[in-house]
Formats: sequence, C-alpha cells, structure tokens
Amino acid sequence: MVVIIMGCGRVGARLAGILDSEGHKVTLLDIDPYSFRRIPPNYGGDAQVGSGCDVDALEKAGIENVDIFIATTQGDNRNVMAAQIAKHTFNVPRVVCRIYDPIRQEMYRELGIETTSPTKTGAQSLREVIGG
Repeated sequence: MVVIIMGCGRVGARLAGILDSEGHKVTLLDIDPYSFRRIPPNYGGDAQVGSGCDVDALEKAGIENVDIFIATTQGDNRNVMAAQIAKHTFNVPRVVCRIYDPIRQEMYRELGIETTSPTKTGAQSLREVIGG
C-alpha cells in the first residue's frame, strides 16, 4: 500500500513507523521540518516539507499514486481541507481524516470522508476505565 500521512506529530509519526515496518511505502508531509524529529529511527519512508492543502506539495509527495491519504494534524480545518483535496481533486481511493470535534466528525462522515475523533474515542475509553 502507498500512503501519504499529513502531519508528523505524535500520531502521524507513530503511524508512519508502524506502516513502514509492515512494508508499506509511506511519505510523511509536514509544514514544519522540526516535526520530523519524531520519526522512529528505523523509518525507511520519505519525509517532505509541505502542506497537504497545497496541490504542488501533494503532487511532489506523489499523491497521484497513493492508495490512502491520512490527515493527522491538530487542525480540524486543515485536515478536512486536505482530505477533500485528496478525495475530490486527486481521486485518492481512501481518505481518512482526524477531527477533534465529534459534531463536525459526523457531518464530514456524511459527506463521504472517513473520519476518526480522538475526543470521542478518548471519552469512551475513559468511561470504560471508570466502570459502572
């Protein structure tokens, strides 16, 4: 599988390391080169400075040939915008977007973008921890 991950924070860097170790071709894309310090030492993929909202940066990262685009930055708006560009401009077969706001998550899911909300899953996990 060929993957672009937008956002080299804790989640993006960790996911890139996992997917790379499984043999997938991974490119990390982040606007801040300092973020690449989070990349695991054994990561064999690519890391490029650029925005997932910039068509030129996406093309340079090879978006025309990816199987999945994953937006993991801390900004809901950036993630949604990049996900829509990947889905509608480049026809990426699978696009996943992290959205903190559960209400917006449902709205974008209804528009055809796969979403995940750490806010929602975190609350559910905490509920399980505290029990009945």
